[in-house]
Amino acid sequence: MALPKIDLPIMELELPSTGEKIKYRPFTVKEEKILLVASESNNVEQEIIAAKQIVNNCLIEKDIAELAMFDLEYVLLILRARSVNNTITFGVKDPDTKEEVELEIDIEEVKVARNSEHTNEIPVNDEYTLFLKYPTIDEFIKIVQLDPNDPLTNYYLLITCLDKLASADEVFDFKEYEQEDIDAFMDDMTGDVVKGIQNFFETMPKLRHEMYYTNKEGKEQTFVVEGMQSFFI
Repeated sequence: MALPKIDLPIMELELPSTGEKIKYRPFTVKEEKILLVASESNNVEQEIIAAKQIVNNCLIEKDIAELAMFDLEYVLLILRARSVNNTITFGVKDPDTKEEVELEIDIEEVKVARNSEHTNEIPVNDEYTLFLKYPTIDEFIKIVQLDPNDPLTNYYLLITCLDKLASADEVFDFKEYEQEDIDAFMDDMTGDVVKGIQNFFETMPKLRHEMYYTNKEGKEQTFVVEGMQSFFI
């Protein structure tokens, strides 16, 4: 006689990027193993791939390809809290005393931080406005594979954010154009437009949480947890 298949509860959460409500199941021992292997790798690329696999397993009727990176981080946060427990204990090295300090984080307190200067609309001129999008998870994986010292890396960051160009009468969707067309378009952009795209990327929402402790010298210290670090510390 075969062992029975255990039904898992179906729950609901709201995506930070759009407010859309999506359904998910808690992760199981299989997903915990994936998380453990990734945490031991100390490799950012492997951590993102593992997060993608876990969330893809647990989402119900939702295409993971549609998620922004901070959506993925937030969904993984909720999965961890609902599936295991909401606290993680870890050690950090104090920057002044070099001592190992044990901290405990309640991951339900980690929220998506938003910057008031963040906007996805960049004026090109009096006629056209550039609309930007959040890079997909797969695009982020490509980003971490790139050499940060290569000038082309910064260019790739910019073009992953391009969504549409619009005027009062026309809308141009960048996904309908070849790379050479996009390159020619970007060659004509002014410095202000490029800075606007950079600002969009730099100020996009992210998971962020500040933790406070007092070291052995009596000095109050702040430890900041951001993004994937919430799960792989």
